[in-house]
Amino acid sequence: MSYLSRRQILYFLGGAAGAAVLDNLGVLGSSDAAQAQSTPLSFTPFRMPRPLSIYEQQPSWYATGLGKGITLPAGYRGNNPPTDANGNLLQYTVIDDVIVPPEFERYIIIQWGDRVFPNPSDYFGYNNDYTGFVPLNADSSDGLLWVNHEYVSYPISFLAPGSPSDLAGLPTSFASVIGFNLPSASSVSALSPADRRLLFGEFLYNLGGSVVRIRMSTSRRSPTGRYVVVRDPLNRRITGLSGLAINSQRTDGYQSVTSWGSLPHQQGNNDFLVGTGPAATEVFNLSVDGLGNQIIGTAYNCSGGTTPWGTILSGEENFQGSSSFFIGVTEQVNPNGTQLIDPSNTRLDAQGYTIGTSGQEFGLVGEKYGWMVEIDPADPGVRRKHTWLGRFRHENFAIRADVGGKVVVYSGDDRRGGHTYKYVSNGTVNNPADKANSNLFTDGILYVAKFNPDGTGTWIPLLLNTPTNPTPPSVLASVQLAQQGAISSNANTYFPRRAGIAGQTVNGGWFIMTPSNEATSLPGYQGKTLADFYPTQGAILCDAYAASNLVGGTPGGRPEDIEIHPITREVFVSYTDNRPSSDGYPDSRIFVVAKYNSNANAPQHFGGLYKIVEQSADGSGTSFTWEIFKQGGEEGTTGGAGINAPAGSGFGFSDNLVFDSQGNLFGVIDMSTDRHNGFDVGASATPFNIDHSVVGNAENLIGCFGNNWMYVIPASGPAAGEVISFAQGPMRCELTGPTFVGNTLLIAVQHPGEDCPIGNSPILNRDIQILDTSGTTFVQNRSVPRGSSWPTNLLGNSNGIPRPAVIGIRRKDGGQFI
Repeated sequence: MSYLSRRQILYFLGGAAGAAVLDNLGVLGSSDAAQAQSTPLSFTPFRMPRPLSIYEQQPSWYATGLGKGITLPAGYRGNNPPTDANGNLLQYTVIDDVIVPPEFERYIIIQWGDRVFPNPSDYFGYNNDYTGFVPLNADSSDGLLWVNHEYVSYPISFLAPGSPSDLAGLPTSFASVIGFNLPSASSVSALSPADRRLLFGEFLYNLGGSVVRIRMSTSRRSPTGRYVVVRDPLNRRITGLSGLAINSQRTDGYQSVTSWGSLPHQQGNNDFLVGTGPAATEVFNLSVDGLGNQIIGTAYNCSGGTTPWGTILSGEENFQGSSSFFIGVTEQVNPNGTQLIDPSNTRLDAQGYTIGTSGQEFGLVGEKYGWMVEIDPADPGVRRKHTWLGRFRHENFAIRADVGGKVVVYSGDDRRGGHTYKYVSNGTVNNPADKANSNLFTDGILYVAKFNPDGTGTWIPLLLNTPTNPTPPSVLASVQLAQQGAISSNANTYFPRRAGIAGQTVNGGWFIMTPSNEATSLPGYQGKTLADFYPTQGAILCDAYAASNLVGGTPGGRPEDIEIHPITREVFVSYTDNRPSSDGYPDSRIFVVAKYNSNANAPQHFGGLYKIVEQSADGSGTSFTWEIFKQGGEEGTTGGAGINAPAGSGFGFSDNLVFDSQGNLFGVIDMSTDRHNGFDVGASATPFNIDHSVVGNAENLIGCFGNNWMYVIPASGPAAGEVISFAQGPMRCELTGPTFVGNTLLIAVQHPGEDCPIGNSPILNRDIQILDTSGTTFVQNRSVPRGSSWPTNLLGNSNGIPRPAVIGIRRKDGGQFI
């Protein structure tokens, strides 16, 4: 284990600010390494299938069953479980459970289908993601919990988008949990119009968010110290179809589309949302729905943030609809910001709705989705989409609201080639707890980050008078070409399509620039301003992704989470996956975008944690510096990769982050479901090749990591700065939305058993090639349940229904978390 020196700790904690708190935090310097190796942590890390250096220095918890395990001593070598001479586990059995250190307990607070709302027909939505808590008392033992619901997936229904075809005819979960049947057919296209509307409507109902009151239990029916749901008039759903009743105001053929079934929760209501900012006044008034600034629903809600004044910011992420992922709307826009109308595009109807999607079914215009949504759990009347923060595939929001300063909000566009953003209000904060601060979201400036290879950076405003200065795709791809001799996905870079530029004859939508066409297409985008491409500020914000490329913003590796350090105010960005695709190309001068050579320990493109240091004291300025704090990849991988990247940190695909009150950084992992443990999804669970000599796209190496999991990087103590495994999720799930409430960690367990047959049987087995911490490979035999039955398996049913749920994690003694 390489313990951090004082210089490295200052790097984590932040220069002079870190020095001021170093002694108080008790952080070890390099001379204390020997003591660190003998000083125990306050918890026992769970033992992952792949090695981490922490296991050589500290005991680890090896799970052997549901709620069962054994403690392996530091530096374990043995036969049960068997290891090689280097301590690498040669056999591993994956457990379908949330595994936490033995000092902790995990318990369910609420799960999909729970009916805890005043309307008995309402139920808690599917695939819970971000969690936010607004206290109702001083010690946070009572409060309002907000939970995002992102999307639907099998086993809710075989007709859920993306379901593998070999799951046809196998059991699904909806009827068993909710109590009535969804329409079924061989495909969505085979449904009757009525069944199609019912299916799409129920899917959209399962998206959005939930408000539920939770309270620390003091009764005998639930162990003291655990949060339980309390029935309350404020408990409510906000869904993808909230406000559907306003369709009755329309004159475009959708005026009768005000419900999707006969049950009480399937009737449209008037709980519509409203927009603020430029798009609300300059774009929504032009929308083909004729509803102006009235918006039906919020959906695709991934991550978010909680303001100091007690409102929730929820990010609408994957709103883009297609024939295969049909719960969505039209993403591309006309120059004026409204959804694209293009008679030559056979995927769009005459009004711009993407054919076969829920947007077309219910008349949901694309420009009204993809925003930051503000909800007040304590005030049902607050439902707003703040358009100054831009329209793109939003993940989370990190908020800075200092007395006398401006509101600063960081956010990321979770797409390959997506950008990193900052919003700065024009007004200032007088009292961070004042709910009037929400008005500061309605007037400000949205900036996109430009990362320079020398470690400096600039925030570029997305304004009408901003000069266009696009980075050529050949420059974006220059490091990959030099290192690998190839360019992935043609370095696809998206720009607004305009007639007369690059030979285009259509206005609206996107033009894809590549190294092969940039010589003729790039000049038409240079030396202008955004006003030459968009008529209004609102139109720019509706097309923030293409506009950001146009002004020279840095396309990134799926920025999924951004958090502000509670002590230093430095900004930590979690880039999940740097691999290019048809969606976009990350700048290879800033991100490792592929595995560049056949060396087993070559750097991997599995994202990383980056740190932004603002050069302005209040964070509102336009200059910053940046560094790679932790590079994604197996711990045995080397650094370099042409960008001076550090060696791999032992994790890949980092997603949501959260700091606890002590400044310890927790993160969760978002590995693609179809790569877990080296088996594809579906009934066949086909194994795929895991070979560390692969060059280019190395996504199959995901299989060596196991299930999605959670790590912690302590800010102090014997392992300061090290990546330590803290928890692991059930089969095919994702752990999301970590939020600390006192000494309890709330976390959402999303999509257990996704796209697999229900239950643990059969147990799959295969050999997996893994890189050890020294950079050489070994082979592990791994046993894996094909699907999941969590959390019903905790009650003894190993073939029960898997259900997304929000859980609490706390120390068994009720003390400080770590």
